[in-house]
Amino acid sequence: MPEPASNTPHPHSATLRRLEKSSGKLAANAIARMDEQLPWYRAMPPENRSWIGLVAQAGIAAFTEWFRHPEAPQAISTDVFGTAPRELTRAITLRQTVEMVRTTIEVMESAIDDVAAPGDESVLREALLVYAREIAFATAQVYAQAAEARGAWDARLESLVVNAVLSGEADEGALSRAAALGWNSPEHVCVVLGTAPDGDSELTVEAIRRAARHAKLQVLTGVLGDRLVVVAGGSDNPLQAAKALIGPYAPGPVVAGPVVSDLLAATRSAGAAAAGLKACTAWPDAPRPVLADDLLPERAMAGDPAAREQLVEEIYRPLEEAGSALLETLSVYLEQASSLEGAARMLFVHPNTVRYRLRRVTDVTGWSPSDVRSAFTLRIALILGRLADANILP
Repeated sequence: MPEPASNTPHPHSATLRRLEKSSGKLAANAIARMDEQLPWYRAMPPENRSWIGLVAQAGIAAFTEWFRHPEAPQAISTDVFGTAPRELTRAITLRQTVEMVRTTIEVMESAIDDVAAPGDESVLREALLVYAREIAFATAQVYAQAAEARGAWDARLESLVVNAVLSGEADEGALSRAAALGWNSPEHVCVVLGTAPDGDSELTVEAIRRAARHAKLQVLTGVLGDRLVVVAGGSDNPLQAAKALIGPYAPGPVVAGPVVSDLLAATRSAGAAAAGLKACTAWPDAPRPVLADDLLPERAMAGDPAAREQLVEEIYRPLEEAGSALLETLSVYLEQASSLEGAARMLFVHPNTVRYRLRRVTDVTGWSPSDVRSAFTLRIALILGRLADANILP
């Protein structure tokens, strides 16, 4: 930094000259002490150690300039850390940087009696204390800026991954990006969809992260348009995961897709959740959150081919394979307004026979004909199955 035009001599010119002459030796001593006391420094590649050495030299040179003009405003972070590449903030942690700065300051402090001119020891010591404070603030600023830059980049990267999952385009590239974000490939993954709240999307994302940490879930999340999307990993119960994460969602339906094995398969969970969110308007009294599989009838009627196939393959076909008696009994029971006696009369069997067959329907499909909601799902599955048998299912 150029000296201001002035004929007034520096009040401590002798100390300033001695400080200038000693700067190289002080830097060498600081590097030697780091090598002696800091194991992480010794373990670093030579290139990174050389950059750290330059930072130490720049710090001592900046102190000399600061001592020359203590009243002049100076960008210490630029003077000291500007000599190293931006990647250095990724190579060494904030804690390591603090140790590096502390070691350098300690070396300078131990040399005060040798560097200061007689009578200037207290002046130089006080100046070093003030400078150390400024360096501490500069260090915090550098790492805060680096964290902000990384945060912005990570947010863009995460948005790409979440969008790939939601659009059904997740591939190995998405896996690599997710891994860079800390995704550890949990065994169970599901997608939770709902409406995003108004306001700052970053605050919403952070609220999801807090909820996920509390529930011990891994998440990839983002606000895409008006939807808040969460890819949750680490729970084999999608409803439980959705309940743990539901807080930040705006009022309205929240739908959890089925659990799948990994991030690549999460596109299927996302598709089911998206179809469920679209069809949820047909079930005004749906619980919140609700499973996408609990919305199979509405999804099927809204035109979701995956829901239609699931109803046929998971309900109609197993009943068909279990024997015609189950299909016939279920159909008659539903037509008779869920009346055991009415179904028994139509089938010419005892009511206990109907009761037994209905229990078998529950065992085979997982849906109970005696439950109103399940009966509705079973009825839609029967209709779709018959249409599929007639080759007229869209």
